[in-house]
Amino acid sequence: MERRKQTLDMRGIKTYSARERKNLVTIEGLMTPGVTPHETFADPNLDLLTERILAARANGRPVIWSMGAHVIKNHLSRYVIELMKQGMITHIAANGATSIHDFELCYLGGTSEDVPTAIEDGSFGMWEETGGWMNEAIRLGAAQNMGYGEALGAYIDVHPERFPHREDCLLWQGYRLDIPMTYHIALGTDIIHQHPSCDFGAIGKCSGIDFRKFCYSVSQLDGGVFLNFGSAVIGPEVFLKALSIVRNLGYPTFHITTANFDLQPLGDYRAKIGYDDPHYYYRPRKNIVNRPTQNGGIGWHFTGDHRVTIPTLYDKIVAKCKK
Repeated sequence: MERRKQTLDMRGIKTYSARERKNLVTIEGLMTPGVTPHETFADPNLDLLTERILAARANGRPVIWSMGAHVIKNHLSRYVIELMKQGMITHIAANGATSIHDFELCYLGGTSEDVPTAIEDGSFGMWEETGGWMNEAIRLGAAQNMGYGEALGAYIDVHPERFPHREDCLLWQGYRLDIPMTYHIALGTDIIHQHPSCDFGAIGKCSGIDFRKFCYSVSQLDGGVFLNFGSAVIGPEVFLKALSIVRNLGYPTFHITTANFDLQPLGDYRAKIGYDDPHYYYRPRKNIVNRPTQNGGIGWHFTGDHRVTIPTLYDKIVAKCKK
């Protein structure tokens, strides 16, 4: 066979039950709004952002919440769910890892394995329930022309006996509340892609449907808010492409508010920088804070731990809603 056509036969992959695994994140550790103590994030711009979120929802405009997996891994699921229930979040967009950690907490009550030890013997990510059930859900969803998020939410909904912790699951809550949950997948990046039952065609179809759903939400964003929590590549890249599509189609999306939350300090993030500055290559700076808002909007960057910024933002939203 020509070298350019050679592929690895994955049929001999060994999988293991996740129920025997040690988890670094557990359902018992989830922070609870109004109950769990937390530090307060001090930045006056967060008050301005809060006002814009409330104004967007009062005017029927969307608030899109983009995030990476560390929002889940930092035990913050309940904050996001409460904002969904209160109508403050109209769309959640995330990467594949976010769906996996959310899904595992839902059925197992724990997630996040110890990677350094597991990678030595090839057991890392080889979890039968996670890979088997998620790939099954995605295949079934693809056959019904569902998006990736809807397929997983529907699967959880019809198998309640498998998912005792679904009340704390974003996927299920989004399905139940009819909130779009879109997952933007890079093939080969997620542990379920290692599973022998993985169907890349189904994953691509479902994630492609989700991208079009995401584009629709972005098309409605004039007067709305786009928030990004810790997604340094997928979130900002998908947002910029969706924004280009909807502007190409003539949708007014210039009076928008954007905010990026991350540990990365950027200094004066609105100052012009050149190729010699490493911050130039930090995608959220360009693709979320600056470029989308240069003709009528405003973008902010907030440097802080999610365990501080998200609870503080939640508290501010709740406090202003009570006034």
